[in-house]
Amino acid sequence: MLELKNIHKTYNPGTVRELCLFEDFSLAIEEESFVSVVGSNGSGKTSMLNIICGSIGVEKGKILIDGSDITYTKEHIRNKRIGRIYQNPALGSCANLTVLQNLCLFDAKNKRMNLTPYTDKKRIDTYKDMLSQLGLGLENMLSKRCGSLSGGQRQALALIMATMTDIDFLILDEHTAALDPKTSDVIMHLTEKLVRERKLTTIMVTHNLRYAVEYGDRLLMMHSGEIVLDAAGSAKGDLSIDKLLGLFNEISIECGN
Repeated sequence: MLELKNIHKTYNPGTVRELCLFEDFSLAIEEESFVSVVGSNGSGKTSMLNIICGSIGVEKGKILIDGSDITYTKEHIRNKRIGRIYQNPALGSCANLTVLQNLCLFDAKNKRMNLTPYTDKKRIDTYKDMLSQLGLGLENMLSKRCGSLSGGQRQALALIMATMTDIDFLILDEHTAALDPKTSDVIMHLTEKLVRERKLTTIMVTHNLRYAVEYGDRLLMMHSGEIVLDAAGSAKGDLSIDKLLGLFNEISIECGN
């Protein structure tokens, strides 16, 4: 289980731009659950992901994994158990390395490495099998530099690489936002497949209300650093895009927009 307990987070403290985003914020996410998170810009969605991954710190509160306190654990240590996909496809792979080199690099994520080239040719057939499931032809592009791939190809590759090592958590930060609708659907189908096969605890931030409704077993809506909707099981099944959009509109009117 992943737990955020009584989290306090303030940006730019002591300045005219001071913003208290989280005040006594708590959240528990069960093992192997797939949680979709929606909310307006500035609601705290990405900040929550950054706190979980260790990209930013907190003033108060605790972050627990299976009861162990990781609040002050460095980001690179947490990343041994966490795979993260960003909105920008370019952030998930090294543009100047080939597809094969990227795969080998991520395959060695939790292994000791030195300065010698790390390309395990014995794993090429395994890599091809993993890539062939995408249906994007990447299994025939191992020698291509990642910078020459399309955004959808790079994001699909990033998903494969993020889940190829022994991780427990998958963090998805608007990972389809920069893709066209058809490619987004391909990436979402792949996401669902990998999450279920690997039994990963997954948190997906998205602005796509259809994906939030159709995927995952729990849905959170955030606003101003608080959770204003938490639906799981049959409650999530009863949600529709229109209901979510209606709640968005209610919040917007309350805020004077």
